[in-house]
Amino acid sequence: MTLSPEPHRHFSRMEEARRQTQRQIDMIERQITRRMTALIPDLLPRRTHYRRGRAPDPEAFLERYRSQLTALTAEHQPEIDALSRKLARQDQAIARFIDRHGEIADMSERT
Repeated sequence: MTLSPEPHRHFSRMEEARRQTQRQIDMIERQITRRMTALIPDLLPRRTHYRRGRAPDPEAFLERYRSQLTALTAEHQPEIDALSRKLARQDQAIARFIDRHGEIADMSERT
């Protein structure tokens, strides 16, 4: 059975739009990771002498790290939520399209 090029072209556009949305989410996650990596030196305890022989508390570093990560994630959360909802809608649209035009999915997997 030969498919007309129009449904295949429409399916390709839908897949590309989904990939672009996923790339946007990935880009935001990379931005957060880069900012956290840049903040790590500021979160480490100062390299002064130990007071009374006690080493710095590693739990304090983790607590500061987690609080900064939470703050950075909260800044981007509305955008992440919107893109996640968009991605879910695109997944549903692609699934419905495949249900209606199952042959296209088989054809795109081969190419």
